[in-house]
Amino acid sequence: MSIVLTPFARGRLFPKQPRANTIQDCSAEEFERHLNTQAPLKVLDGYAPFCKLQVHRNWTTTRCLTVPITADNRHLLRSAYEARNPAELPVLVRWFEGVQAPVARYLIAILYSREQLAKEGEKIKADWGVVGCLYTAEPEEIPMAPITMLRNALGVEEGGSGVALDREAYRRSVAFWECNANWR
Repeated sequence: MSIVLTPFARGRLFPKQPRANTIQDCSAEEFERHLNTQAPLKVLDGYAPFCKLQVHRNWTTTRCLTVPITADNRHLLRSAYEARNPAELPVLVRWFEGVQAPVARYLIAILYSREQLAKEGEKIKADWGVVGCLYTAEPEEIPMAPITMLRNALGVEEGGSGVALDREAYRRSVAFWECNANWR
């Protein structure tokens, strides 16, 4: 199985201006090489047949993506309308400022099949393309954000995958994200 970073993931995981909440101590090329040469601890099924998640022990100092919301840090939550790229419509997002997450124990690469990426207008030569990565304390997927689930249901023309909304998965996502937030 061959894996490449998609341009979408490369820009989000390895931005030109490095950020504390992206992958640390590792170049995009080193990350891609690691995924292709090191066996994952396990492979999880994603939200659709074309999606797989490879769980790797964190070999970097990358910090967890999310922090639990508490009475002590709730005042540090911020929000704004943002787009992931210029082609997408801005959506409401929230994050912590002034909070730092612990170092993640796992990096979970989110992979889409070559066929799905072609449907979304991204041609790759590898079998799988990285579209994102979760940085977690446990070797399990954290729920996809509700807005990502909605965008996926809207279709590829709106930056999604065309997968219909799963109401139960959406409810689980809301339950998680009501109690957790990303940080910057």
